[in-house]
Amino acid sequence: MSLQGEFKAFVMKGNVLDLAVAVVIGTAFGKIISSFVDGIVMPLVSYVLPANIKWEEWVLGKFRIGPVLGATVNFLIIALVVFLVLIKFLGKFMKKEEVPVIPSTKECPACLEQVALKATRCKHCTSQV
Repeated sequence: MSLQGEFKAFVMKGNVLDLAVAVVIGTAFGKIISSFVDGIVMPLVSYVLPANIKWEEWVLGKFRIGPVLGATVNFLIIALVVFLVLIKFLGKFMKKEEVPVIPSTKECPACLEQVALKATRCKHCTSQV
């Protein structure tokens, strides 16, 4: 098979296309989450924090811990929003109905071994079931 044919077969695999779609959808969803956090959540957080604190500019010696702290707080807030929206909220709508499991065996009353549901005699002790 030629290089072009192998490449075409690779690109046309279902998992590659699924991954491409997931990246595009994930990027778009990331923008929605970032907008939600920047426009709604962070203004709510600003009510809790004092107005004159500039924690983004904090330093510890020569280490600028403010940007690291800001990125960590942003990550935690975004992770919380994604968890609440995707796992808790949308998870309620996407719950699958549990299909009842129909047993395929029954218990022999004489020897307590499992036998087929349609069996009339136990294959272990040969008693009638």
